[in-house]
Order: sequence, then structure tokens, then C-alpha cells
Amino acid sequence: MALKDWFSGKPEAKGDFPLSRSDAEWRRQLSAEQFAVLRGHGTERPFTSPLNKEHRSGMFRCAGCGLELFRSETKFDSGTGWPSFYAPIEANIGRSEDHSFLMRRTEVHCARCGGHLGHVFEDGPAPTGLRYCINGVSLSFEPGERTAESPGKPAGMSSDATR
Repeated sequence: MALKDWFSGKPEAKGDFPLSRSDAEWRRQLSAEQFAVLRGHGTERPFTSPLNKEHRSGMFRCAGCGLELFRSETKFDSGTGWPSFYAPIEANIGRSEDHSFLMRRTEVHCARCGGHLGHVFEDGPAPTGLRYCINGVSLSFEPGERTAESPGKPAGMSSDATR
């Protein structure tokens, strides 16, 4: 990788995705902030997402295409200022290497539309040890009952700490 890529290299979801739209179509569908994050790999300011305080049971979906991404039972308060989860719905999340800002990180994106969601780090709670740090503007929330196949809360964490 060239040195310039370490400074300016934006992560990019590679490959063809089942849902593809032009930039003009995405701009009509998304807010300016959603477009900047989902399509431009931006980052929302920390502690600004209303989803940080979302504690109901339900499903977090891609704000671009509606694909189910995270169950509410996997959400926890990481203190970082972004909604955080310890496990995704695995088949619905893609990953790519991100070398921006002189760092090596793993970017996560929607497997259906390729929309940028955030990053995954190896400093999360049990049972996975992972922290999916997700831009709230990349998500929509659909309230609902906990499903039987939903994983439970991380061991040793209270309800408040897991949401």
C-alpha cells in the first residue's frame, strides 16, 4: 500500500451488492448526514445519535436498505458515544480493511447495499469480545419483541449496561 493511502485511503466495501443505486438515487432517499456516512464513509459526531438511548427490544436495520443488522439484545453502552453491539446478524454484515488516518481497522458495511456502518474492535464484552461501533445515522430501529433465537445479554452485565 502506498504511503498516501495511509493518509487518504477511505475504506471501500468491495464487490457487487444485491442492491445498487446511483449517487443521485441515494441522495434522494437519504438525509445529507446519512449519505455522508453510508455512501461517503463519514463518521457522525459522538454522543449525537438518539439510538444511544434506545433501550427497547427490537431490531436495528440498515438506514439505506432496511436489512436487519443487530438485535437489541446485543447492544451495550461502550461509553464511546456511538451505538455499540457485541454481535451482528452475521450474514448481513460485510467487512473490509480500513487504512485511513494512519490506522489499520476493520470497517463493517451492510451486505445488501454496501453502506458504511462503522468499525469492529476486539475490546468488547463476552461472549464475543467484539465491539461493533456503529454510526447511529447508519441505522434505523424497529421496536418489537425479543425473538427466541436472539442471543442473550453478555454474562455479568446488567440490563442498563447492555443497552
